[in-house]
Amino acid sequence: MSKLKSSKSIEVEFELEDRELAKSESKATYAEIQQYVFKNNGFEVSTLYIAQVKKKHGIIERENYNMGDGKAKVPQVPSEKEQAIEEAFKYFMMI
Repeated sequence: MSKLKSSKSIEVEFELEDRELAKSESKATYAEIQQYVFKNNGFEVSTLYIAQVKKKHGIIERENYNMGDGKAKVPQVPSEKEQAIEEAFKYFMMI
């Protein structure tokens, strides 16, 4: 093997704005969503609230096997936090 330098090359121009995101690229972690909401709205949201809004929009990643007996009272996401989470989803191109 030698270190021969080739004079042949190919240049490719690729504009990111024109391509569509793959489904796997349009995901954000719960921590990223929490940071976005805190930075832009000034309040914290729980992972439970994020999961509830994901379920509302049909973004289910996997089945929850830790359902319990169904007797526990689960707090529902307040409307202002739901709107902030949806804004974060739009920012991360999840909806």
